Amino acid sequence: MAIAKLDPMPRNDFGHEVVPWQKRHADGKDLRRTVPRESHAEWIPPKDRPDPLKLIAENNKGRRKDLIPLRMGRMAASPFTFLRGSACVMGADLSTSPISGIPVIIDGDAHLNNFGFYGTPQREVVFDMNDFDEVTIGPWEWDLKRLGASVNVAGRENGLNRRERAAAVQRAVEGYRLNMNRLESMGLLEIWYLHAYPGRLNPLIKIDPKSQAVFKKVLAKALTTDNKALVPKVAERRHDGSWMFREDPPVLTRVSASTKTKVIDALNRYSDTLPRERRFMLSRYHVADVAHRVVGVGSVGTRAYLALLFGNGDNDPLFLQVKEAAPPAHGPYVPQLPKEFLHDGKRVVLGQKGLQASNDPMLGYTDIDGRHYYVRQMKNLKASIPVEWLTGASFNFYAWACGALLARAHARVGDTARIAGYCGNSSVLDKALAEWAESYGDQTEQDHAALVDSIKRGETKAHIEAADES
Repeated sequence: MAIAKLDPMPRNDFGHEVVPWQKRHADGKDLRRTVPRESHAEWIPPKDRPDPLKLIAENNKGRRKDLIPLRMGRMAASPFTFLRGSACVMGADLSTSPISGIPVIIDGDAHLNNFGFYGTPQREVVFDMNDFDEVTIGPWEWDLKRLGASVNVAGRENGLNRRERAAAVQRAVEGYRLNMNRLESMGLLEIWYLHAYPGRLNPLIKIDPKSQAVFKKVLAKALTTDNKALVPKVAERRHDGSWMFREDPPVLTRVSASTKTKVIDALNRYSDTLPRERRFMLSRYHVADVAHRVVGVGSVGTRAYLALLFGNGDNDPLFLQVKEAAPPAHGPYVPQLPKEFLHDGKRVVLGQKGLQASNDPMLGYTDIDGRHYYVRQMKNLKASIPVEWLTGASFNFYAWACGALLARAHARVGDTARIAGYCGNSSVLDKALAEWAESYGDQTEQDHAALVDSIKRGETKAHIEAADES
């Protein structure tokens, strides 16, 4: 089934008749006749499957050549880090899979490590999706399959056997399916009000006592992760009293005076993408220094600048990340986005605003030397659940919670009732995607082994010892 087009910013027409959710649920259920839920269970690589290492090499084009070995080293560290860095490979693979025919704004990279804690404008910590570099329009199930694959591969590294991995993936899909069924009849505005607060009871996610201990520990870390705490870790005073970044290559490196000027000019343009009241607030800050900071696995090699600003004195620091936005991994396999979204920085910003329940008030976009960038706070009460901490019930709960959050994200920007109708009330889809994830987990291990072998043969340059600084 072809991927339908969806305008991410449709024109309002309040005179049109609204189709009841019950009718749209039935329409979604009817899609099972064309694309049975069981059809999603099979992953057999096609004979003409592109070489994953060639896809990654193609994806590396345009990145900083000196950082590509660092990216390859991080991807070679484990099958899970390979999965994190190879969204372009999975995009090609998903394009050959059955397609339900229900498009939404997809995150495009909804693996376990792209969920976490961050601060709202009200300075409360929420649990949500937090990486949107690959956001685009596509089938909702592509996000769910990437989540399921990450659960399976992470489960392998945490020592789960095949039965336990299947149970964990089924929990993730169940979290998605049950919440989509719960949300389909809910008021649209009510869905947009839904937040997941890890520090207290909430209607979206109920945390079991064992998992609560892990969440509390990470929440405590998030509450101390702010701009003031980062300053002494990455910056120092010059003799004249001004501030400068402290080099820590290859992760944090200084930039030339000309690059610093370009970044500051880009920030001036970025401010025009913010609401007027936030532009006024931001205008009272000045840039003290700019550096280049490597982040993540899949993003290594893209240009990611870190700007240190001060407002009302030295006790008022602000870190802004100016991160290059490359074309999305799924871009070649989905209909082209409307023209206004072809600026990749704007695409990331608007996709994030659609999928996240609460957004960084500093989120905007700009460009430097013809390249697209988005801008956000670097430290905004952020923290991630270390997946390696999780075993047994806690691992299964985290998988379920990520599935539930993914459902809420899709419900904000898609036809919830049609998706719920397709998913159904039984475990058919849960079991199908668990089977698919097991096969794709095998594929990921094979692809990772191919990368490691290529490095050993000297065909791929890599800094194996580099740690993941995401």
